[in-house]
Amino acid sequence: MSFGDPNNPYGQPQGQQPGYGQPQGQQQPGYGYPQGQQQPGYGYPQAPPVQPYGAGGYPQGPTKMPGLMTAARVIMFIVAGLQIIIGIIAGIGIAAASEAVDSDAATGLAGLGFAIVFILLLLAGLAIFLAVKFATGGTAIRVLTIIYASLVILGGLGNFASGEPTGVPGGIISLAIGGIILASMVNSQASAWFNRPRQQY
Repeated sequence: MSFGDPNNPYGQPQGQQPGYGQPQGQQQPGYGYPQGQQQPGYGYPQAPPVQPYGAGGYPQGPTKMPGLMTAARVIMFIVAGLQIIIGIIAGIGIAAASEAVDSDAATGLAGLGFAIVFILLLLAGLAIFLAVKFATGGTAIRVLTIIYASLVILGGLGNFASGEPTGVPGGIISLAIGGIILASMVNSQASAWFNRPRQQY
């Protein structure tokens, strides 16, 4: 049996199966693209990778503070300012009254009054701190604000429970303020705002 002339340039070398002149074991590139490179489909550009969405469905989270939170922030600044003014006036009045009346009962009442003034100023400082941190704070600021709003609501209910007619307007105002602040913290927009991704410096 003859396997062809080994000197014939058009003949198939001995021991090699026909494969259109392609060396055995080598894959033919597809339509002019380099071997190992994926060919795009029918001339359309490949889609960019899908970017993950942040909190609240925004690509990078919300970039503007929700309107209800902005209103609650302004209210907290106003309330804190009023508490500071009332606390200073009350502290001056208590000090003057304790000096005018020198007795153990007056001293005890003055001590109680100063304690109330201290709590009032402490709440004012907390309100200012929380309102400032609305812009950059995270979940902890949100939780503390919910606690603050709950304390304001409890204070309003306490005014109603006192039974004094003068406590009713203060109770209504406290309930309204606490309700607005609490409502601004327990909605989905607040969750998206405080959970948004932040740039690390």
